[in-house]
Amino acid sequence: MTSVPDVFDPRQYAAGVPYDAYRVLRDHHPVARQDEPEVLGWPAGPGFWAVTRHADVVRVLKDPATYSSYIGATQIRDPDPDDLPFIRCMMLNQDPPGHGRLRRLVSRAFTPRRVDRFERVAQERARTLLTHALEAARTADGTVDLVGAVTDDYALLNLADLLGVPEADRKLLLHWTQRVIGYQDPDEAGPQVLDGRGRPVDPRSPAMLRDMFAYARQLAAHKRRFPDDDVMTTLAHDAELADSELEMFFFLLTVAGNDTVRSAAPGGLLALAEHPESYERLRTGKAELPAAVEELLRWHPPVLTFRRTAAADTELAGRRIRAGDKVVVFHASANRDERVFTDPDRLDLSRAPNPHVSFGDGPHVCLGAHFARLQLRVLYREAMRALPVLRPAAPPERLVSNFINGIKSLPMHVT
Repeated sequence: MTSVPDVFDPRQYAAGVPYDAYRVLRDHHPVARQDEPEVLGWPAGPGFWAVTRHADVVRVLKDPATYSSYIGATQIRDPDPDDLPFIRCMMLNQDPPGHGRLRRLVSRAFTPRRVDRFERVAQERARTLLTHALEAARTADGTVDLVGAVTDDYALLNLADLLGVPEADRKLLLHWTQRVIGYQDPDEAGPQVLDGRGRPVDPRSPAMLRDMFAYARQLAAHKRRFPDDDVMTTLAHDAELADSELEMFFFLLTVAGNDTVRSAAPGGLLALAEHPESYERLRTGKAELPAAVEELLRWHPPVLTFRRTAAADTELAGRRIRAGDKVVVFHASANRDERVFTDPDRLDLSRAPNPHVSFGDGPHVCLGAHFARLQLRVLYREAMRALPVLRPAAPPERLVSNFINGIKSLPMHVT
């Protein structure tokens, strides 16, 4: 019997997504037991089931009655039991019908019309950032870090515009995102905050989110007095939305909304740089941009994993799963499943159909997917115009995380 590779340890993802290990799991252990040892100062857990085939991932995501987001929330690590009631208030960590109610409320603010009007703003921002990146490259032998020069600010400032965050406060969004999303990576999260017993404090806990929630209340109060055409104004004036729910929405939109594009954009640019023939096809119109965006999302999904908890005894791919077991879906593995995608390890910008799960599936499919696709489409279009040459200058620096497929730096030759 083929041994079961470890795909839990977040440190291995700093070297790259372990696609070879995923293939072993898909072929021999599609629902595999994974240990959850103590790592990076975070305590050991009880272990979980890793789900790696596309069909099984979709099955789990579409069946919230069996695979709950509410019971144990949606991160691999178990939250502190004292924090769980608080964490369950977030839409991401709820099941139908409560999830549907909250999703409908926030959807009123996240309308396609409001999102679409940002296309011109995003285009001007991408063009400006890329121009500055080229200027920086001219003084550095044609080399620039596209994460620091372009993609971090691009994602952050677009989200801030959509939410209605004042310009002076926008760097706060990046700070909160790094603290919550990058908590496994010391470069992103900074020194660990320890509790009275010397254990690390969960970045999702009330104690660690107090400053963000206080800001959300202040911003909502400001929007009630000075309304504008933005998401926070709509949410602040929604009588059906409790103050605590508004704070949770601000947290979710700030962190998830920022990091989706913040992770996907440099991953797409890296893929194009590593496949110059594909980049040339896209630049010359031989590949269509909307299809290319989908393939780049399949190739570099922003989210690696999401956790569910079995609500009842069940069976998946022949494995007996007990009520209370953690079940973790691996998006990046599902996107390379040979049972669904022909030649999945080949970048094909014209791939169709392309049923990737980079934005999830089922009731929790990404609410901001339309906004993310728009931003990626605009950024790649402007990159093709500004950067006829795009090739790696050094290996990218990747995030230490088994949750987000992040790139911390992307040195590129862009002359």
